[in-house]
Amino acid sequence: MATPTEILHTNFGFDHFRDGQEQVINQVLAGQNTLAVMPTGGGKSLCYQIPALINPGVTIVVSPLLSLMKDQVDALRQNGIAAAALNSATPRSEVNPILRSAYNGEIKLLYVTPERLAMDYFQYQLSFLNINLVAIDEAHCISQWGHDFRPAYRQLNDAIQHLKTNPTILALTATATPQVQADIGDQLGIPRDNFVITNFARPNISFRVAHPRQGTRQYILRYLAAHQGEAGIIYANTRKRVESLTDFLNERGIPAAMYHAGMTAEDRARVQDDFQFDRVPVIVATNAFGMGIDKSNVRFVLHATSAKNLESYYQEAGRAGRDGLPSEAVMLYHANDIQQYRWFIDQSTADDQYREVQYEKLQAVTAYANTPRCLQQQIVEYFGQECKPCGHCSNCTDERQLEDITETAQAVIATVKELHGRFGKSLVAKVVTGSHDQRVQQLHADQLDHYGALKLSQQAAGSLVNYLVATGYLELEGGQYPVVKVAKPGWQVLAGETTVQRRREPQPTRSTTTVDETPEQAALFEVLRKRRRELAADQGVPPFMIFSDRTLHDMARLQPQTPADFLMVNGVGQAKLKKYGQIMMDEIGAYLSGSAD
Repeated sequence: MATPTEILHTNFGFDHFRDGQEQVINQVLAGQNTLAVMPTGGGKSLCYQIPALINPGVTIVVSPLLSLMKDQVDALRQNGIAAAALNSATPRSEVNPILRSAYNGEIKLLYVTPERLAMDYFQYQLSFLNINLVAIDEAHCISQWGHDFRPAYRQLNDAIQHLKTNPTILALTATATPQVQADIGDQLGIPRDNFVITNFARPNISFRVAHPRQGTRQYILRYLAAHQGEAGIIYANTRKRVESLTDFLNERGIPAAMYHAGMTAEDRARVQDDFQFDRVPVIVATNAFGMGIDKSNVRFVLHATSAKNLESYYQEAGRAGRDGLPSEAVMLYHANDIQQYRWFIDQSTADDQYREVQYEKLQAVTAYANTPRCLQQQIVEYFGQECKPCGHCSNCTDERQLEDITETAQAVIATVKELHGRFGKSLVAKVVTGSHDQRVQQLHADQLDHYGALKLSQQAAGSLVNYLVATGYLELEGGQYPVVKVAKPGWQVLAGETTVQRRREPQPTRSTTTVDETPEQAALFEVLRKRRRELAADQGVPPFMIFSDRTLHDMARLQPQTPADFLMVNGVGQAKLKKYGQIMMDEIGAYLSGSAD
């Protein structure tokens, strides 16, 4: 019987496991229920695909999206592994043949939706199969404390308990706080000792936050001009914004396509395919797009509107750089977006405890957008871990001169003091800027010593309050209607014992999304990319399923001339060698002979 390491090399073309993969695989092979929390792009799928190839019987993979299943099945088939999916898009006439193939051992992995697994008749059909493992992808959907709760996931444990073979359970997610991890474990009977939590850091992604004062659209135009030829996703929080931003970009000659849930299934599928097949470089989308996207060469993810929680933001941002190459994730922060999200929570019929959690998540987004510390550190800490400064986020690389804003900060902090810590950020901004708002006058706040102390707009004053909260000079208390209070460092500022500094807004630049290679290697990469596109068109699959960008860069660097050399390329296994090895080596040989002339 082959070992996990042998299968990793032979079937998938990798020499080493990523952090946590081998531990998860060994626990699963030992029959231990396991929770694996790994960042997007961290290689979660191998944690059940390799055991599926070692164990007898069938592995059931529960996946929430049809498009995600299709991509996984297609990718497995490219690696010579038999897999199939059963979902609402599967013709009824194909269901029994697929199950029969699984019974005969011809299919090792069977992808299903949580709704199908919960069906009594489907459980009866599965009773004829030797199911050794149930892998639950996007497992955070099971938790009401998660950001993407899906009721059907709560029924999964009952459904699994009805399976006669008593399969091992593997739950996988990229975004789970300690509270969500505990809930997943409780729901699925996974002991804490069997949690494998890898580092949440994504070292190849440069995180950036912008507060665009020249307008969001102008910022995006400048950003895209600096990142021409790269694949990227731009998220917006409403269909209307998606449509208007797409039109705006198209009118300016930028090839972008839109994607949202209001489009027909056919149009959504067409846009997704155009993006997967590199026919359209930029997608403007709501969060309906992306969970099923396994495209490895997304170089940037740009949030045109503020995220509503750090879990969804990190998951969406993590769609950049899945191939491990340098990429960027940018959030354009707008206080108005946060106010809109707060209004939606206010109108929610959810219980008070759930709403309090959502308010806290919003505050975490605002803190992230205003902190001067390493952005990667800020996110990783949110998920209960620690990491060193990344060295390449917008805060770590910020070379702008620091401005002493002590006097301005003192005015804001003194205003909070005079309001006795009883009011929110909005009222503080109104008072310190001298607003004639009716509420200010009702409270007689226009009589305070620091009323109108700053000649700033209310928006700028609000941004300053957020900065002072993020840096610990002020603090928020309460969920639905948080009030601003003076923190201990704030009292030190008022007493003149410490100073406050702040930097200005950076401009978008082309910084980290390039690969270190020679001009010859870069030219060969383009030749190989063109050949990959032709192969993908012939096979009817996205180009990255043939070879990832990272594999092509490695190919251009190593320039393999023999099958043994070709197997040294990262991401090349026996199946890829057999299918494409000679084709790509011929392409490399032709390029090298041509360049020598």
